[in-house]
Amino acid sequence: MKRILTVIGARPQFVKAATISRLIAKNDALAETLVHTGQHFDDNMSKVFFDELQIPAPDYNLEISGGTHAHMTGAMLGALEDVMMETKPDAVVVYGDTNSTLAGALAAVKLEIPIAHIEAGLRSFNMAMPEEINRILTDRISSLLFCPTQKAVEHLQSEGTQARIEHVGDVMYDATLFAQRTSARLSSILERLELEADTFGLCTLHRAENTNDPARFRQLCTFLEEQAARTPLVFPVHPRTRKLINEQDIQLANIQMIDPVGYLDMHRLIDGATTVFTDSGGLQKEAYFHRTPCVTLRDETEWVETIDAGWNRLWTSPASDVARVNINDYGNGDAGSRIVQSLQSFLAS
Repeated sequence: MKRILTVIGARPQFVKAATISRLIAKNDALAETLVHTGQHFDDNMSKVFFDELQIPAPDYNLEISGGTHAHMTGAMLGALEDVMMETKPDAVVVYGDTNSTLAGALAAVKLEIPIAHIEAGLRSFNMAMPEEINRILTDRISSLLFCPTQKAVEHLQSEGTQARIEHVGDVMYDATLFAQRTSARLSSILERLELEADTFGLCTLHRAENTNDPARFRQLCTFLEEQAARTPLVFPVHPRTRKLINEQDIQLANIQMIDPVGYLDMHRLIDGATTVFTDSGGLQKEAYFHRTPCVTLRDETEWVETIDAGWNRLWTSPASDVARVNINDYGNGDAGSRIVQSLQSFLAS
Protein backbone atom coordinates (compact mmCIF):
# COMPACT_ATOMS: atom_id res chain seq x y z
CA MET A 1 0.00 0.00 0.00
CA LYS A 2 1.34 3.44 -0.99
CA ARG A 3 1.35 6.20 1.59
CA ILE A 4 0.15 9.71 0.79
CA LEU A 5 0.74 12.66 3.10
CA THR A 6 -1.74 15.48 2.59
CA VAL A 7 -1.00 19.02 3.81
CA ILE A 8 -3.90 21.38 4.48
CA GLY A 9 -4.24 24.55 6.51
CA ALA A 10 -6.98 26.86 5.24
CA ARG A 11 -10.67 26.72 4.41
CA PRO A 12 -10.39 26.19 0.62
CA GLN A 13 -7.99 23.32 1.21
CA PHE A 14 -10.38 21.65 3.66
CA VAL A 15 -13.05 21.73 0.96
CA LYS A 16 -10.83 20.28 -1.76
CA ALA A 17 -9.25 17.67 0.49
CA ALA A 18 -12.66 16.40 1.61
CA THR A 19 -13.43 15.02 -1.83
CA ILE A 20 -10.01 13.41 -2.29
CA SER A 21 -9.78 12.05 1.25
CA ARG A 22 -13.17 10.32 1.00
CA LEU A 23 -12.04 8.63 -2.22
CA ILE A 24 -8.62 7.61 -0.85
CA ALA A 25 -10.36 6.00 2.13
CA LYS A 26 -12.20 3.71 -0.29
CA ASN A 27 -9.03 2.82 -2.25
CA ASP A 28 -7.30 -0.37 -1.09
CA ALA A 29 -4.00 0.64 -2.75
CA LEU A 30 -3.61 3.99 -0.94
CA ALA A 31 -3.39 5.17 2.65
CA GLU A 32 -3.48 8.83 3.71
CA THR A 33 -1.85 10.76 6.54
CA LEU A 34 -3.59 14.12 7.03
CA VAL A 35 -1.57 17.05 8.37
CA HIS A 36 -3.29 20.28 9.41
CA THR A 37 -0.76 23.11 9.73
CA GLY A 38 -3.14 25.20 11.82
CA GLN A 39 -3.01 28.20 9.45
CA HIS A 40 -6.73 28.75 10.09
CA PHE A 41 -6.99 28.29 13.82
CA ASP A 42 -10.48 29.57 14.74
CA ASP A 43 -12.99 26.72 15.19
CA ASN A 44 -15.44 28.53 12.92
CA MET A 45 -12.75 28.68 10.24
CA SER A 46 -11.43 25.15 10.69
CA LYS A 47 -13.02 22.46 12.88
CA VAL A 48 -16.49 22.99 11.46
CA PHE A 49 -15.23 22.16 7.98
CA PHE A 50 -13.83 18.83 9.13
CA ASP A 51 -17.17 18.00 10.75
CA GLU A 52 -19.41 19.05 7.88
CA LEU A 53 -17.26 17.71 5.07
CA GLN A 54 -16.80 14.36 6.81
CA ILE A 55 -13.00 14.58 6.93
CA PRO A 56 -11.44 12.49 9.69
CA ALA A 57 -9.55 14.32 12.41
CA PRO A 58 -6.01 15.18 11.25
CA ASP A 59 -3.27 12.75 12.17
CA TYR A 60 -1.10 15.79 12.97
CA ASN A 61 -2.14 19.32 13.93
CA LEU A 62 0.90 21.59 13.89
CA GLU A 63 -0.99 24.58 15.36
CA ILE A 64 1.10 27.11 13.43
CA SER A 65 -0.64 30.41 12.69
CA GLY A 66 -0.02 34.14 12.83
CA GLY A 67 3.17 36.07 12.25
CA THR A 68 4.64 37.23 8.96
CA HIS A 69 4.51 35.12 5.82
CA ALA A 70 8.19 34.24 6.27
CA HIS A 71 7.86 33.26 9.92
CA MET A 72 4.73 31.21 9.30
CA THR A 73 6.15 29.43 6.24
CA GLY A 74 9.46 28.77 7.97
CA ALA A 75 7.82 27.31 11.06
CA MET A 76 5.64 25.09 8.91
CA LEU A 77 8.60 23.99 6.80
CA GLY A 78 10.54 22.67 9.79
CA ALA A 79 7.55 20.98 11.40
CA LEU A 80 6.41 19.35 8.15
CA GLU A 81 9.90 18.04 7.46
CA ASP A 82 9.84 16.32 10.87
CA VAL A 83 6.46 14.72 10.08
CA MET A 84 7.64 13.55 6.65
CA MET A 85 10.81 12.05 8.04
CA GLU A 86 8.74 10.19 10.62
CA THR A 87 5.99 8.91 8.28
CA LYS A 88 8.08 8.40 5.10
CA PRO A 89 5.30 9.03 2.57
CA ASP A 90 5.54 7.92 -1.06
CA ALA A 91 4.01 11.22 -2.21
CA VAL A 92 2.93 14.55 -0.73
CA VAL A 93 -0.32 16.19 -1.85
CA VAL A 94 -0.78 19.97 -1.55
CA TYR A 95 -3.71 22.16 -2.50
CA GLY A 96 -4.06 25.68 -3.84
CA ASP A 97 -1.79 28.59 -3.02
CA THR A 98 -1.42 29.19 0.73
CA ASN A 99 1.68 29.30 2.92
CA SER A 100 0.80 25.73 3.94
CA THR A 101 0.96 24.74 0.26
CA LEU A 102 4.42 26.16 -0.28
CA ALA A 103 5.79 24.85 3.02
CA GLY A 104 4.51 21.34 2.27
CA ALA A 105 6.01 21.39 -1.21
CA LEU A 106 9.39 22.72 -0.05
CA ALA A 107 9.67 20.19 2.76
CA ALA A 108 8.84 17.36 0.35
CA VAL A 109 11.21 18.37 -2.46
CA LYS A 110 14.12 18.71 -0.02
CA LEU A 111 13.47 15.10 1.04
CA GLU A 112 13.10 13.99 -2.60
CA ILE A 113 9.46 13.03 -2.13
CA PRO A 114 7.22 13.48 -5.22
CA ILE A 115 4.70 16.31 -4.94
CA ALA A 116 1.20 16.38 -6.39
CA HIS A 117 -0.22 19.90 -6.67
CA ILE A 118 -3.99 20.07 -6.94
CA GLU A 119 -5.28 23.26 -8.57
CA ALA A 120 -2.02 23.79 -10.45
CA GLY A 121 -1.34 26.26 -13.23
CA LEU A 122 -3.48 29.16 -12.08
CA ARG A 123 -2.03 32.60 -12.65
CA SER A 124 -3.22 36.09 -11.76
CA PHE A 125 0.07 37.61 -13.08
CA ASN A 126 0.15 39.83 -9.99
CA MET A 127 3.39 39.15 -8.13
CA ALA A 128 2.29 41.42 -5.29
CA MET A 129 -0.05 38.61 -4.25
CA PRO A 130 1.55 36.14 -1.82
CA GLU A 131 -0.71 33.48 -3.35
CA GLU A 132 0.77 34.03 -6.80
CA ILE A 133 4.29 33.45 -5.49
CA ASN A 134 3.17 30.34 -3.60
CA ARG A 135 1.47 28.75 -6.61
CA ILE A 136 4.31 29.47 -9.06
CA LEU A 137 7.00 28.05 -6.76
CA THR A 138 4.88 25.01 -5.89
CA ASP A 139 4.22 24.26 -9.56
CA ARG A 140 7.93 24.45 -10.36
CA ILE A 141 8.91 21.76 -7.86
CA SER A 142 5.96 19.38 -8.24
CA SER A 143 5.97 16.06 -10.08
CA LEU A 144 2.22 15.90 -10.76
CA LEU A 145 0.25 18.98 -11.71
CA PHE A 146 -3.54 18.57 -11.61
CA CYS A 147 -5.14 21.48 -13.47
CA PRO A 148 -8.77 22.60 -13.10
CA THR A 149 -8.90 24.29 -16.53
CA GLN A 150 -7.30 24.11 -19.95
CA LYS A 151 -6.01 27.66 -19.48
CA ALA A 152 -4.06 26.44 -16.43
CA VAL A 153 -2.52 23.71 -18.61
CA GLU A 154 -1.50 26.34 -21.16
CA HIS A 155 0.14 28.46 -18.46
CA LEU A 156 2.29 25.54 -17.35
CA GLN A 157 3.19 24.59 -20.90
CA SER A 158 4.24 28.16 -21.70
CA GLU A 159 6.52 28.13 -18.65
CA GLY A 160 8.31 25.02 -19.88
CA THR A 161 7.24 22.85 -16.96
CA GLN A 162 8.69 19.33 -17.14
CA ALA A 163 6.27 17.74 -14.67
CA ARG A 164 3.31 15.57 -15.62
CA ILE A 165 0.38 17.89 -16.39
CA GLU A 166 -3.23 16.72 -16.36
CA HIS A 167 -6.44 18.63 -16.95
CA VAL A 168 -8.76 16.86 -14.50
CA GLY A 169 -11.46 19.47 -13.97
CA ASP A 170 -12.21 21.36 -10.79
CA VAL A 171 -12.38 19.39 -7.55
CA MET A 172 -14.34 22.33 -6.09
CA TYR A 173 -17.20 21.34 -8.38
CA ASP A 174 -17.16 17.86 -6.84
CA ALA A 175 -17.33 19.47 -3.40
CA THR A 176 -20.16 21.81 -4.41
CA LEU A 177 -22.25 18.90 -5.66
CA PHE A 178 -21.77 17.29 -2.24
CA ALA A 179 -22.81 20.54 -0.52
CA GLN A 180 -25.84 21.05 -2.73
CA ARG A 181 -27.16 17.62 -1.79
CA THR A 182 -26.98 18.44 1.91
CA SER A 183 -27.11 22.19 2.58
CA ALA A 184 -30.75 22.73 1.59
CA ARG A 185 -31.70 19.88 3.92
CA LEU A 186 -29.41 20.54 6.88
CA SER A 187 -28.65 24.27 6.92
CA SER A 188 -30.99 26.62 8.78
CA ILE A 189 -28.86 29.75 8.23
CA LEU A 190 -31.60 31.67 6.36
CA GLU A 191 -34.09 31.04 9.14
CA ARG A 192 -31.58 31.98 11.85
CA LEU A 193 -30.75 35.25 10.11
CA GLU A 194 -34.42 35.86 9.21
CA LEU A 195 -33.62 36.00 5.51
CA GLU A 196 -35.55 35.02 2.43
CA ALA A 197 -33.87 33.77 -0.73
CA ASP A 198 -33.26 36.36 -3.46
CA THR A 199 -33.64 39.32 -1.09
CA PHE A 200 -29.99 39.75 -0.06
CA GLY A 201 -26.44 39.77 -1.38
CA LEU A 202 -23.44 38.00 0.14
CA CYS A 203 -19.96 39.47 0.63
CA THR A 204 -16.57 38.40 1.95
CA LEU A 205 -13.34 40.40 2.18
CA HIS A 206 -10.07 39.11 3.60
CA ARG A 207 -7.16 38.98 1.11
CA ALA A 208 -3.94 40.69 2.13
CA GLU A 209 -3.87 42.82 -1.01
CA ASN A 210 -7.13 44.41 0.19
CA THR A 211 -6.63 44.48 3.94
CA ASN A 212 -2.99 45.61 4.11
CA ASP A 213 -3.69 48.96 2.42
CA PRO A 214 -5.95 51.10 4.67
CA ALA A 215 -7.03 53.39 1.81
CA ARG A 216 -7.92 50.49 -0.47
CA PHE A 217 -9.71 48.68 2.34
CA ARG A 218 -11.85 51.73 3.08
CA GLN A 219 -12.56 52.17 -0.64
CA LEU A 220 -13.79 48.59 -0.88
CA CYS A 221 -15.96 49.02 2.21
CA THR A 222 -17.48 52.13 0.62
CA PHE A 223 -18.18 50.13 -2.54
CA LEU A 224 -19.93 47.44 -0.49
CA GLU A 225 -22.01 50.10 1.28
CA GLU A 226 -23.09 51.41 -2.12
CA GLN A 227 -24.15 47.94 -3.18
CA ALA A 228 -25.98 47.39 0.11
CA ALA A 229 -28.03 50.53 -0.50
CA ARG A 230 -29.64 48.60 -3.39
CA THR A 231 -29.81 45.14 -1.80
CA PRO A 232 -28.89 44.44 1.84
CA LEU A 233 -25.73 42.37 2.26
CA VAL A 234 -24.80 39.54 4.62
CA PHE A 235 -21.10 39.64 5.54
CA PRO A 236 -19.44 36.64 7.24
CA VAL A 237 -16.43 38.50 8.60
CA HIS A 238 -12.95 37.00 8.77
CA PRO A 239 -11.39 37.72 12.21
CA ARG A 240 -8.61 39.82 10.69
CA THR A 241 -11.12 41.84 8.67
CA ARG A 242 -13.34 42.48 11.70
CA LYS A 243 -10.31 43.77 13.60
CA LEU A 244 -9.57 46.26 10.80
CA ILE A 245 -13.17 47.44 10.63
CA ASN A 246 -13.11 48.12 14.37
CA GLU A 247 -9.69 49.78 14.30
CA GLN A 248 -10.67 52.09 11.43
CA ASP A 249 -14.14 52.71 12.90
CA ILE A 250 -15.81 51.82 9.61
CA GLN A 251 -19.61 51.89 9.67
CA LEU A 252 -21.29 49.51 7.23
CA ALA A 253 -24.88 50.52 6.65
CA ASN A 254 -27.36 47.86 5.42
CA ILE A 255 -24.69 45.18 5.91
CA GLN A 256 -25.37 42.40 8.40
CA MET A 257 -22.01 41.38 9.84
CA ILE A 258 -21.91 37.83 11.17
CA ASP A 259 -19.21 35.45 12.38
CA PRO A 260 -17.62 33.07 9.83
CA VAL A 261 -20.05 30.30 8.96
CA GLY A 262 -19.70 26.60 8.24
CA TYR A 263 -19.36 25.13 4.80
CA LEU A 264 -22.99 24.05 4.44
CA ASP A 265 -24.30 27.38 5.74
CA MET A 266 -22.08 29.23 3.28
CA HIS A 267 -23.44 27.22 0.38
CA ARG A 268 -26.99 27.94 1.51
CA LEU A 269 -26.16 31.66 1.56
CA ILE A 270 -24.56 31.52 -1.90
CA ASP A 271 -27.58 29.71 -3.28
CA GLY A 272 -30.00 32.22 -1.76
CA ALA A 273 -28.09 35.39 -2.66
CA THR A 274 -28.84 37.62 -5.61
CA THR A 275 -25.13 38.43 -6.02
CA VAL A 276 -21.85 37.44 -4.37
CA PHE A 277 -19.19 40.10 -3.72
CA THR A 278 -15.86 38.52 -2.80
CA ASP A 279 -12.07 38.56 -3.05
CA SER A 280 -11.97 34.79 -2.55
CA GLY A 281 -10.91 32.68 -5.51
CA GLY A 282 -12.88 29.69 -4.29
CA LEU A 283 -16.06 31.66 -3.68
CA GLN A 284 -16.00 33.01 -7.23
CA LYS A 285 -16.28 29.47 -8.54
CA GLU A 286 -18.77 28.36 -5.92
CA ALA A 287 -20.98 31.28 -6.96
CA TYR A 288 -20.83 30.04 -10.55
CA PHE A 289 -21.59 26.46 -9.52
CA HIS A 290 -24.76 27.80 -7.87
CA ARG A 291 -25.37 30.03 -10.88
CA THR A 292 -25.25 33.14 -8.70
CA PRO A 293 -23.67 36.22 -10.33
CA CYS A 294 -20.39 37.36 -8.76
CA VAL A 295 -18.44 40.60 -8.42
CA THR A 296 -14.76 40.03 -7.64
CA LEU A 297 -13.22 42.54 -5.22
CA ARG A 298 -9.81 42.43 -6.85
CA ASP A 299 -8.14 44.02 -9.87
CA GLU A 300 -7.69 40.65 -11.60
CA THR A 301 -8.78 37.05 -11.25
CA GLU A 302 -7.16 33.72 -12.06
CA TRP A 303 -10.65 32.42 -12.91
CA VAL A 304 -10.94 34.37 -16.16
CA GLU A 305 -13.39 31.89 -17.64
CA THR A 306 -16.04 33.00 -15.13
CA ILE A 307 -15.77 36.52 -16.56
CA ASP A 308 -15.74 35.31 -20.17
CA ALA A 309 -18.89 33.28 -19.45
CA GLY A 310 -20.72 36.30 -18.03
CA TRP A 311 -21.05 35.08 -14.44
CA ASN A 312 -18.36 37.30 -12.91
CA ARG A 313 -16.91 40.78 -13.22
CA LEU A 314 -14.23 42.81 -11.47
CA TRP A 315 -15.49 45.47 -9.10
CA THR A 316 -13.58 48.09 -11.10
CA SER A 317 -15.40 47.11 -14.31
CA PRO A 318 -18.93 48.15 -15.27
CA ALA A 319 -21.72 45.62 -15.34
CA SER A 320 -21.50 43.55 -18.50
CA ASP A 321 -24.24 42.46 -20.89
CA VAL A 322 -22.29 39.30 -21.84
CA ALA A 323 -24.70 36.39 -22.09
CA ARG A 324 -24.26 33.89 -19.26
CA VAL A 325 -23.19 30.49 -20.53
CA ASN A 326 -22.02 27.25 -18.95
CA ILE A 327 -18.30 26.63 -18.37
CA ASN A 328 -17.49 23.14 -19.61
CA ASP A 329 -13.83 23.46 -18.63
CA TYR A 330 -14.56 22.64 -14.99
CA GLY A 331 -15.53 19.07 -15.82
CA ASN A 332 -18.39 16.85 -14.77
CA GLY A 333 -17.85 16.53 -11.05
CA ASP A 334 -15.42 13.62 -11.35
CA ALA A 335 -12.14 15.51 -10.81
CA GLY A 336 -11.53 13.74 -7.51
CA SER A 337 -11.83 10.29 -9.04
CA ARG A 338 -9.47 11.22 -11.85
CA ILE A 339 -6.89 12.59 -9.40
CA VAL A 340 -6.95 9.51 -7.17
CA GLN A 341 -6.67 7.17 -10.17
CA SER A 342 -3.72 9.16 -11.48
CA LEU A 343 -2.00 9.14 -8.08
CA GLN A 344 -2.40 5.37 -7.86
CA SER A 345 -1.02 4.90 -11.37
CA PHE A 346 1.93 7.24 -10.73
CA LEU A 347 2.91 5.51 -7.50
CA ALA A 348 2.57 2.06 -9.02
CA SER A 349 4.98 2.87 -11.87
